[in-house]
Amino acid sequence: MSTFIPFPEPSDEDVQRAVAELEKYVAGQAPAVPDVIPVDVPPATRRVRELRAEVDEAHALLELQADAAPLLLDTDRVRRSRKRAAEAARLHALAQDSAARAWQAARVRLVLTVVALAALVGALSWSTTGVHHTLTRSMTERGAAWWGAWAVEPVISAVLLVIVGARAFLATRGRVLRHRHLTVVEYGALAVTLTLNVWPYLPWVSVPWARFDAMQLLAHAIGPLVAVGAVAVLPVVWSAFADLDHGLPVGPTASPTGPEYRENVPETGAAQHGATDDRMALLVDRARRLITAGRLPADPSATRLREALGCGTDTAREVRDALRGGAA
Repeated sequence: MSTFIPFPEPSDEDVQRAVAELEKYVAGQAPAVPDVIPVDVPPATRRVRELRAEVDEAHALLELQADAAPLLLDTDRVRRSRKRAAEAARLHALAQDSAARAWQAARVRLVLTVVALAALVGALSWSTTGVHHTLTRSMTERGAAWWGAWAVEPVISAVLLVIVGARAFLATRGRVLRHRHLTVVEYGALAVTLTLNVWPYLPWVSVPWARFDAMQLLAHAIGPLVAVGAVAVLPVVWSAFADLDHGLPVGPTASPTGPEYRENVPETGAAQHGATDDRMALLVDRARRLITAGRLPADPSATRLREALGCGTDTAREVRDALRGGAA
């Protein structure tokens, strides 16, 4: 059985005495603090605050400017320039491609042909009116002869167009169409057309002489002259385009003289191809002799070989390739 010993309750005086002794003890344990004389700090002025903000901003800017990351980024203008440069490089590379060059040449040839034919048709149309005027100036009524006079120039022009078309087409196949009869018909038709156009305006036809007008004579001669120019230009232009070397490989299957063809032909065909090979060897030997004599350059083009040897464009290209292969 435990015995409870009661403790008396502390009085207020005891509590105050204990607190005072504790404060005295803590004060004795604290380090000595020297006497500090308080100084009044004046408040910062507006100029001080602005200068302090400017200095802080400068330090922040220096830290940010030391980072080169913004300089490595491409602007919109740089990206557009790079895009255009890359596109130009690809277009240039495509322009050097053999197939692209051949397609471009074919397109230019088509455009030039269309322009030349348009000029030819326009010139012949103008010439038609001049011929009709010459043939009907003494007619007073519009009879069958008057209406038939409109067909004179188209008939002559049709013959000219046949000759021009044949020469231009054969020029693309390396064949220059020259024949005395064709030349006579061509220039004879042009001479007749020119005469029928300018006859009423010649000085010895105009009566009296005061009616002669040189400008009228020239104006009615334009149609036949333009027709002559188109007739003379078209075959030459087509032949020049046919002689262009686009760098395309000359495949043996494109011609019936290739090895694939020789394997499938009968003996008679093989004999014919043997004769073709002999002719090619003779042409190559002749070309080498012309080069040695100085009549041809060391590396002649197909056009020069065609003119010197009198052969077609395809044959001239084969001779050129044979010469280059022998030189290699």
